[in-house]
Amino acid sequence: MNIITSAYFWISLLIILIVIRDVFIQKSHTITHNFPIVGHIRYWLERIGPELRQYIVANNREELPFNRQERSWIYASSKNENNLQGFGTDQDFSSPGYIFIKNAMMGFNPAKNHLYHQNPGVLPAAKVIGLYHNRAKPFRPYSIVNISGMSFGSLSAKAVESLNKGALLAGCYHNTGEGSLSPYHQNGADVMLNIGTAYFGVRELDGRFSMEKLKQKVEENPCIKAIELKLSQGAKPGKGGMLPKSKINKEIAEIRHIPLGQDAMSPAFHSEFSTVPEMVEFIESMANETGLPVGVKSAIGKLEQWEELASYMEKHGKGPDFITIDGGEGGTGAAPHAFADHVSMPFTFAFAKVYQIFQRHNLTDKIFFIASGKLGFPEKALMAFAMGADSIHIAREAMMSIGCIQAQKCHTNHCPTGIATSNKWLQAGIDVTLKSERYYRYHYTLVKEIAEIAHACGYEHPTQMTMDDIEWSMGDNNRTMALSKALGYTKTETTYAGLEELVKCPHLGGLNARKRLSL
Repeated sequence: MNIITSAYFWISLLIILIVIRDVFIQKSHTITHNFPIVGHIRYWLERIGPELRQYIVANNREELPFNRQERSWIYASSKNENNLQGFGTDQDFSSPGYIFIKNAMMGFNPAKNHLYHQNPGVLPAAKVIGLYHNRAKPFRPYSIVNISGMSFGSLSAKAVESLNKGALLAGCYHNTGEGSLSPYHQNGADVMLNIGTAYFGVRELDGRFSMEKLKQKVEENPCIKAIELKLSQGAKPGKGGMLPKSKINKEIAEIRHIPLGQDAMSPAFHSEFSTVPEMVEFIESMANETGLPVGVKSAIGKLEQWEELASYMEKHGKGPDFITIDGGEGGTGAAPHAFADHVSMPFTFAFAKVYQIFQRHNLTDKIFFIASGKLGFPEKALMAFAMGADSIHIAREAMMSIGCIQAQKCHTNHCPTGIATSNKWLQAGIDVTLKSERYYRYHYTLVKEIAEIAHACGYEHPTQMTMDDIEWSMGDNNRTMALSKALGYTKTETTYAGLEELVKCPHLGGLNARKRLSL
């Protein structure tokens, strides 16, 4: 009884102290001044509101950016658990934009000795990057699905390491993000080096681009198979970034080639070029000096400069080897809400408009198109392939496969899963061996299901899909429309020699994965 009395005493004393503080001392919050106890409960409920809605209030198909059904499929796939669903679909077939994939009466049935049966999770890209421009080191990605750019610093060291080791198992490449190549990207997987507006990792301390440092980085790291020049990204096109000095430790400063004790600023635009011809010459100089294919990544808004680029490439026969189209719905990094919500077009319209420009200039068979923007699900990936994509990049889906719970705290440094934070304590919960295996399982399942649906449609490879194989619900009178009619074009037919020929390609990446599978 004395224990209970003592507990009541201390609780009452605490409440009295809170009331005194809120009413007589603090001036910041009117709610807690007027309602000292209820006010604190209100702020606490507001703080955990996203979690309450996520797990209690919202239905399976309601949440954004990713609903519970999508997250559950990724989690189950990554853990090698049952990812099937029973008792039919709970989707609204008549909702605008709903994807219908048209299966064949008799699909493609792989023979018993077909490579698909050896490993259903292996599906190389149908095109080679850099072949048209005669780069010294052309590159065929070992996988049609690869990890998009997420920088060390934006993601934790253990998260980057987990993804890279998972990429090694899957054979896919790992884009570094603009934070440059870190030790955590160097665990055996192929790497795409992303170069942003601040030229992190390949710059002088004053921020100027250094070709010598780029050449040295490529020579010292044969894992780098291609270079991606970032013009903008879906989360915040036309907006630079800042890594506060409080987050910059010695390791990050050395990797990015930036001084300690200063905020790391990413300008909104590149300082090495300001016109299309200047950009093409910059791309050509990097390709010539390194021998690697070089491409550009961009969110899409105005199209005039894309028209100019296509015309310049057709006339002069030089330019980017690949183009990564990032939808405006992307966003692993923090961004002002107006940029995240309203600037740049969503993937479907962005890709369609840019693809048509290059198609009019007879360049679509010469450029490798990479699609990005919430495409880490079989049906969305297949729609992208039907539209003309040669591969897809995944970011947040990859994060979820290693434990991200969509807490939406990436910008606070308080990510509860340790994935998007530099906090050592929060990172401690990440088991790299386990998480790398989980990314691999998710990647394997995604590629396998993409292949299975392509087979159901009568194709061996998803890039054989046509825009008439996909229909959209128009949302009225149960009417559907083929992508070719809805988007106003038919993609250029992919030249495809067969899976056997793809895996024999001398430019094929994923060497360590190939050795494991004896391919």
